Amino acid sequence: MTDLQCSDVAKRFGDRPVLTGVNLSVAAGSITAILGSSGSGKTTLLRIVMGFIRADSGQVRIGDALVVDAPGTHVAPQHRGIGYVAQEGALFPHLSVGQNVGFGLPRATRRSGDRITEVLGLVGLTGDHASRRPSELSGGEQRRVSLARALAPRPKLVLLDEPFSALDAALRVETRAAVIRALAEEGTTGVLVTHDQAEALSMGSQVAVLRSGELVQTAAPRDLYQTPVDLGVARFVGEAVILPGRAGHGVVDCALGRLALLRPVDGPVDVMLRPEQIQIGPDVAADADSPEAVVVSTSYFGGQTLVTLRIRAGDGLAVTAATSSQDPPSAGDTVRIAVHGGVMAYVAGEVPVPTPVESTP
Repeated sequence: MTDLQCSDVAKRFGDRPVLTGVNLSVAAGSITAILGSSGSGKTTLLRIVMGFIRADSGQVRIGDALVVDAPGTHVAPQHRGIGYVAQEGALFPHLSVGQNVGFGLPRATRRSGDRITEVLGLVGLTGDHASRRPSELSGGEQRRVSLARALAPRPKLVLLDEPFSALDAALRVETRAAVIRALAEEGTTGVLVTHDQAEALSMGSQVAVLRSGELVQTAAPRDLYQTPVDLGVARFVGEAVILPGRAGHGVVDCALGRLALLRPVDGPVDVMLRPEQIQIGPDVAADADSPEAVVVSTSYFGGQTLVTLRIRAGDGLAVTAATSSQDPPSAGDTVRIAVHGGVMAYVAGEVPVPTPVESTP
């Protein structure tokens, strides 16, 4: 069962195409992350689903209800039964937390306060928060109140528009976890718009990548990361090592040796793998067939160190490896390297060149 179905949704602003035939299906009870750079059209798509703007063509169904059949049918936002969490939270500053959460509830339900207390608990806040004003809360608490307000009327679908962008790193992780838990406990379907790759991969049951108004790939997070549809997506969803090679019969020969392909392709290719697939250290050094490389530099990130390597047999080709070793190599060290797992390869020259779409109103 799907709670959201977008079919061939298109939108232009003047002579600028912003969305071009977007098809998206969101299963009931799941979280879909719509990932795209600034101006890719992701917020426009969210606003069309919400009903804030009209599509030029296409259909949108929420559950069994047809809410958009452009250019004709356009159900008003208040009649779509959707919860919405805006990027800035959009809490009413003159109302208490409890009044904010209960704003969309029937009068009798507001008066009892039971549903307000219930949804505050769902997002990790206590009943004591109900009497406070939004200005007395931290940024993370304000985002949780916004989610509680969206969940209070028990909508089937909640849309979240970059809700964590203003939070610091630690608070983002904590608030994301609270959102995932609250949606799951209510059985509510979520659609998250974000430009943060880590956020999309960690929160989404599926991730839909928008590029220049086109939905270029929709997949489970692991599939999207390991088998991106093209090099543009590969570079966008994480660190990527790209090097030339020649593929055939399920393998590819490149500066890192002969590697297994995750998907078959033949001829000159661009090979793509992730830095964590490149292994360095004593275990690799025992393999005399492993390519030899010189460490150019290292960058320490706490739990991980990125190591830039120059391959001696690869015409000076540089690649980046990621290691969690507590004793990573230093600049100038000579190491042998190996590749763990299969790699992706794309026909050489078939790299998409995205045309940026200007930010939408």
